[in-house]
Amino acid sequence: MSGAHARGRTREKERGAKRNEGGKPDLATEITASLVVFLVALPLCIGVAVASGVPAELGIISGVIGGLVVGAVRGSTLQVSGPAAGLAALAAETVLEHGVAMLGVIVLFSGLLQIVLGVVRLGRMFQAISLAVVQGMLAGIGLPLMFSQAYPMADAKAPGTPIENMAGIPGLFAGVLIDPQAMIATLLGVATIVLSFVWKKVPGPAVGAPPTPFRQWGRIPAALVAVGIGIAVAALPGVEVKTLQVGNLLESVRVPGAAEFSGLTDAAILTSILTFTVIASAESLFTAAAVDRMHSGPRTRYNTELIAQGAGNTVAGILGALPITAVVARSSANVQAGAKTRISRTLHGLWLLAFALLLPQVLALIPISVLAGVLVHSGWKLFAPEEFPKLWRQDRGEFVVMTVTTLVIVATALLEGVLIGLAAGIVLAALRMSRTVIRQHVEDDTAKVVMAGNATFLRLPQVIEALESAASAGKPRIRLDLTGVTHLDHACRNQVEEFTAQQRGLGLRVELLMPGPAKTEAPVVAVPEPPATPPPTPGPDAEWFYLDTRPLPGGYDDYAQGPPLVR
Repeated sequence: MSGAHARGRTREKERGAKRNEGGKPDLATEITASLVVFLVALPLCIGVAVASGVPAELGIISGVIGGLVVGAVRGSTLQVSGPAAGLAALAAETVLEHGVAMLGVIVLFSGLLQIVLGVVRLGRMFQAISLAVVQGMLAGIGLPLMFSQAYPMADAKAPGTPIENMAGIPGLFAGVLIDPQAMIATLLGVATIVLSFVWKKVPGPAVGAPPTPFRQWGRIPAALVAVGIGIAVAALPGVEVKTLQVGNLLESVRVPGAAEFSGLTDAAILTSILTFTVIASAESLFTAAAVDRMHSGPRTRYNTELIAQGAGNTVAGILGALPITAVVARSSANVQAGAKTRISRTLHGLWLLAFALLLPQVLALIPISVLAGVLVHSGWKLFAPEEFPKLWRQDRGEFVVMTVTTLVIVATALLEGVLIGLAAGIVLAALRMSRTVIRQHVEDDTAKVVMAGNATFLRLPQVIEALESAASAGKPRIRLDLTGVTHLDHACRNQVEEFTAQQRGLGLRVELLMPGPAKTEAPVVAVPEPPATPPPTPGPDAEWFYLDTRPLPGGYDDYAQGPPLVR
């Protein structure tokens, strides 16, 4: 009995160990991770708000909603949501055209549409989008973001469209050289960018080693260090760089009214709702897939996560705040800090709320050029220029799709670029699926055409050329062998049948072998009649032999002369 009890205790210990390995929540670790995510999210929330052309408080409100609303829903365990740099340019364009109040209505209905998509279980639909289109979309977002933030980095105002922003860079540079304060602001922004790139190389504390002050620096987010340096420089005498204009958090809430809802009759507003829905959903679900690769915990429930994102955007729209998506920077910081549950991402929203309510005066000390530098670095990571030559080496067709998507987004708008990129991806896939091999030769008095592969309307010109070549050979017989064709669409089938009928009408003998399973007659199997008397039943003294199915030691060749049966 004691042995059974011991085995039972051992099994219970093993099950407990597996539960701990699978991610048993540790409250202290979750709180620490939430503080790390808070420090990463704070400058990003403010920077995205400034880049979007709205008060900084609205960015913090969206960050709070991303933590307390989206973070509380069981969709993706470790993914962290908030205002994202990827939607900053689109939000800025919307605010410029329709105003801040109308932005709330657009975000509200985008959230409702996301909820509907999640309820009807279309969350995984976004995984069917070509990766080249996704990379092109991110590059098309990142490139204009970098150029647009180059202006506030020099305490200047951006001209407008991405093309205008790019064209105005030489004039911006000339203005910086003659303005000392603009030079100081630009140097702060450049220092922020450089710090963002090199800070990740600061070594963190080694496992098992005693912590040292220098090694602990690696735990602090680069953006927060840049903000601290910027505040210190801005406080120096003689420095007059622009800083944030901060108001009351609660007073910044703008609930849409009847006048704003009446704008839903405008086709441009409906297009904006669709654009925000597609881009925010795609970015969130693609981020979820990336975060899932960072840890071994529970996988993302895509439909539930889409509903959670929709709930967050619905609340953000009601409060007139910025749109919400999942953010890679915050999510990776959450994973690296050791978080295992939703507690950390939910608490980070609480810390954002407490900071904005208790210490709003600190935000007024942050130079705008530092936040612009943070977003230039974010734009560079979205642009990811190293992906272009990498894709060129791997697949030039996909490279074309990615490049076309990026260029169209920069030249026109986000939605148009994504749609054209999707169309280019579909055309590429169709061309590759429609590979048809056609061989022609003349043998004696017969002109032969043999086809294999997928014969679709995209390859119809090649099919017609082969048929006309066979007809012009001047032979009395034509043999069309299509048995190797795996798919023959209506257009090609109709062309082949019309050609066959036409040539037969001219008196030629056309032999047409169409694709499909061969039809053979089933063989007639003779059923033996039952014996007149049943077979004898073994008696009690009968000997039984059994076939040993185990392999013989030397193989069967050594036993070819002997019986393989063993009694």
